[in-house]
Amino acid sequence: MRKPRDFDADLKALEDKARGLKIRKVRQLGELVVATGADTLTAEELAGALLVLAETKEAGKREAWAKRGAAFFQSRTRRNGPTANHNSDGASAQPSGPQSAPSRKGAT
Repeated sequence: MRKPRDFDADLKALEDKARGLKIRKVRQLGELVVATGADTLTAEELAGALLVLAETKEAGKREAWAKRGAAFFQSRTRRNGPTANHNSDGASAQPSGPQSAPSRKGAT
């Protein structure tokens, strides 16, 4: 006879994995803020800039931000070697479109 499946244990394992992924996402976003120099902005400035970026529907602007972000990650990869490639892949999965660097220009 087959052993019954422990759904509670499976659910707990999935919850733990989801929690770990959320923690990793937050950490990577924080690293991105620091890497772009946006950590010099106040929380209000950064939040305002991100809100504007998130609300922007213009494809041309979003494409330009994506290109600038890709160039940022490529330049970091070349400077830091292969270990940065692993970190930038995860970080670029979330905010590859809107980048904080363009908002920094508007904030100064």
